[in-house]
Amino acid sequence: MDAQVENAIEIAWNPQSDQNLKSQAFEFLNQLRSEPQGWQVCLTLATREPRASEVVRHVALEVVNNTIQGRQVDEQGLLFVRDSLMNYVRSYYGGGNGIAQQDPVTIQNKITQTITYLFVALYTSQWQTFFNDFLVLATTSSTSTAENFLGTTLYLKILISVHDEIADTIVRRSPEEQQRDNDLKDVVRERDARKIAQSWQDILLYWKTRDGRIIDQCLSAVGRWASWTDLSLIVKDTLLSLLFELVSSPEAIPQKEGGNNLRDASLNTFIEILAKKTKANDKLDLIEILRVKDVVSQLITSPLLHELRPTSNYDTDLAETVAKLVNNTVFDIINVLETAPAADPVVLKANVQLKEFLPFVLRFFADEYDEICSSVIPCLTDLLTYFRKKARADADYASMLPPILQAIVAKMRYDETSAWGNEDAQTDEAEFQELRKRLQVLQQAVAAVDEQLYIDTISGIVGASLENFQSQRGQVDWRDIDLAMHEMFLFGELAVKSAGLFSKTKPVSPAAERLIAMMIKLVESDVASYSHPAIQLQYMEICVRYSTFFEANPHLIPRVLENFVRFVHHDHVKVKTRSWYLFHRFIKSLRQQLGDVAQNITQALGDLLPIKAELPDETSDNDDMSSDENDRSADATFTSQLYLYEAIGCMCGSPAVPVANQVIFIHSVITPLFADLETDLGPARAGDERSALQVHHVIMALGTLARGFSDWTPANTSSSSKPPAEAVSEEFARTAEAVLVALESLNSSVEIRTAARFAFSRLIGVLGNRVLPQLIRWIDGLLSRTSSKDEMALFLRLLDQVVYGFKTEIFDILNTLLTPFLQRVFSGIAEPISGTDDEIQLSELKLQYLGFLMVILNNELGSVLVSSVNQPAFETVISTIEHFAKDVTDFPTAKLAFSVLTRMVNSWGGPDLQNTGIAQTAQPSLPGFDRFMMERFSPLCWALPSIPAFDPKDAQGRQVLGEAAGLQRAIYAKTGQEYLTWLRDMELRGMGMNDATIDEYLNALCTFDAKGFRQFFQALVQRSNR
Repeated sequence: MDAQVENAIEIAWNPQSDQNLKSQAFEFLNQLRSEPQGWQVCLTLATREPRASEVVRHVALEVVNNTIQGRQVDEQGLLFVRDSLMNYVRSYYGGGNGIAQQDPVTIQNKITQTITYLFVALYTSQWQTFFNDFLVLATTSSTSTAENFLGTTLYLKILISVHDEIADTIVRRSPEEQQRDNDLKDVVRERDARKIAQSWQDILLYWKTRDGRIIDQCLSAVGRWASWTDLSLIVKDTLLSLLFELVSSPEAIPQKEGGNNLRDASLNTFIEILAKKTKANDKLDLIEILRVKDVVSQLITSPLLHELRPTSNYDTDLAETVAKLVNNTVFDIINVLETAPAADPVVLKANVQLKEFLPFVLRFFADEYDEICSSVIPCLTDLLTYFRKKARADADYASMLPPILQAIVAKMRYDETSAWGNEDAQTDEAEFQELRKRLQVLQQAVAAVDEQLYIDTISGIVGASLENFQSQRGQVDWRDIDLAMHEMFLFGELAVKSAGLFSKTKPVSPAAERLIAMMIKLVESDVASYSHPAIQLQYMEICVRYSTFFEANPHLIPRVLENFVRFVHHDHVKVKTRSWYLFHRFIKSLRQQLGDVAQNITQALGDLLPIKAELPDETSDNDDMSSDENDRSADATFTSQLYLYEAIGCMCGSPAVPVANQVIFIHSVITPLFADLETDLGPARAGDERSALQVHHVIMALGTLARGFSDWTPANTSSSSKPPAEAVSEEFARTAEAVLVALESLNSSVEIRTAARFAFSRLIGVLGNRVLPQLIRWIDGLLSRTSSKDEMALFLRLLDQVVYGFKTEIFDILNTLLTPFLQRVFSGIAEPISGTDDEIQLSELKLQYLGFLMVILNNELGSVLVSSVNQPAFETVISTIEHFAKDVTDFPTAKLAFSVLTRMVNSWGGPDLQNTGIAQTAQPSLPGFDRFMMERFSPLCWALPSIPAFDPKDAQGRQVLGEAAGLQRAIYAKTGQEYLTWLRDMELRGMGMNDATIDEYLNALCTFDAKGFRQFFQALVQRSNR
């Protein structure tokens, strides 16, 4: 059997084995794992002499481990495994065995894992000598000192593994496992902790001059066990002396191949020991006992972190480790300050330590490497949070803020090695910008503690940088200007709040007053003339962010606009395309002040307006493009170019521009676009892809121009928003006609339909009621035979706006187009679906269709649905609503369907009947509708909950029932006793409901309010479905 298992393992893990044989081998091994005695065969293979191959022993031990961990072995079996394994390790790891006999690391790790599982199962009862047994292995026969390398290595591995198994806080455990592990730790602490701690001292003393690998392992074990072992057993002179020695001169310890950096190991031990949860005073004492301040001070002044800091030999790994030690120490100090009573003497001690460690925090925070800086940001964040609570009442804390703020600001600056805009440094740039966001949070924390300090510091930095720029005639480092402008941009978080910069022409706050002064200096210093792209981008971002400043200082607008015009023509692609967007933002926010310059600006932009569509390069790998390459792509450039059209629309549409000039400006922009359409329509119809793309781009540009020109919408009664003048609408009517011609010629193209739909939605605001005569053509063009459900849903949403905006004028046109339009929607709904995307689009189309009907009914246009022209389609309308109301797979649509039916009842059911006790007759505005809603609408309320798949406990399903209850109350309000009779004699009895339930139901309908009946109906359905 042993040979058979061994052979199967060799075949299964041999890459050269036949696949059929491998499959058979794996199947055999899987069967072996499930056999009760399979582990015994594997234990023999793992421990026999001569030793089997590495892969055989590894797999065999894995089977044994899984069996033990799965509790498939009884206590006798566990003792057998223990004895067999101990015989093996005594033979190969005991004193006197040479290094040549050692197992590979993979086997050592597997044996360690097996021993750890045995520890969990047997330590408390059957293996009380566990740790002593392995400590003995570490000694030679002639001495009790841990001189045996293999035995000592195994002993330390087991200590580390035991900790990881029962004390690692990262591992999630069940309550039962947690209790088991707690019990084991208690027994270890009581029985063996002192002996184990002493063994560490002995191992460190013996091996510190012999082999650093043992020292590294031992420190790792100490660090782990420190979290749950009495520190008085660990923190002794032997350990502390060695730690200090390793920190100062780790090269004194022989370090053989495969060992880790001993200085890092010692520092990590410091960190682990400090992480031990203790009382506040004990924690501060521990910091002193470990001499953390001396250790950090010594390392900071060491050549690796001081003299070599400006060079490529700077030890960044060491710096990051020390920074983590500082971070954890300061965190502990702050925790003491936050939790200890103010009068407690420990607070004074903590304050002293805080002042001692703050320079260390700032040293690493200011480090050129962001990874090192980031290591102390958590403790600095906690420190500022604590200051926010205490600094206002404590001058000592307040005095710490200036150096902290200065360090934060300095870290905001690009370092000397940075190369802005370099494609090879995009990752570094992204990481730096992410760091800036974290630094911004720290700055805001400082401002929250001492607002005046923040205001004075930032305004001083900005003012000095701009003054230097002026006095030195631009001969300054771009990084300094960028820092000042970045801080100026962030300053708005404090200066520009909900109230803006001004209140009745006066600054709203001291911060706003400083920002206003900075803005004046920014413009007057002519820093926009600086040639570096980063400065030019920052200049535009600031002007856009603080555009309200220019409302109060309009005399500065022309100078800023000159700079924008220069930037939109920039050679650098990132500056140019970004400036198109920012220019649009600037113009849009100041359109009221731009009447005098609209013509000049429009002319200055003329060379940027021609559209040149380019087909995407099929050979390019779009998935691997950098952001800058995307900026250079033709599609991205056109998207940015649209902002120029919207900006021109904003300027030309300003009330300050005379109507005659508005018409001239519009004409000058759209005429070249019309010429492009005329040129490219023919080739596009013939199948030329570039021409079709050009037509698409032109339509988008025309729609974007209209969007910028007017923000008025039909039915908008606000006095601040007025419709365009008649002459302007006439000019845009030509635009609409041009788009329609293009759409009618190319409506088989989804891209053209998408662009036309975009243009149509934007043209509504500039055309007014001129859009109504064209509505049929828009529908014909946008809803072609190839239109998707998604396109139909989007157009329905647009049509909602038109119906709402022109509800007093649209009846005749809507009456004419409604039936053919609905037929197209019905066809889209009836199309079979394939795939999840199609299902989502169908659901959206149904919702938009019902929403369209609701808009018609809500705007008192319901009569169009039952007019003589549309009467033939009315039955289909009702049938679709009935179908949706019974759809148990789409509750949102079912809910809206009931809402539409309720609205129909309220629209056509006539006046509500008064509950006077006198018989009354329904008076529907639509003849016969009283019977129609009882016979067709009322049964739907029970149709959905009657479906077996309906779950009345489902939250969305309950909402649908609530709408159904509302429909029944609406019918009752219009028909009164007639409806009750219908329910009793026809509907409810026909459903098989007993008389008692019918009486209960009718009484609830008559007496409960809307909320009460809704809850009753939901409960009744739930009760009936049990």
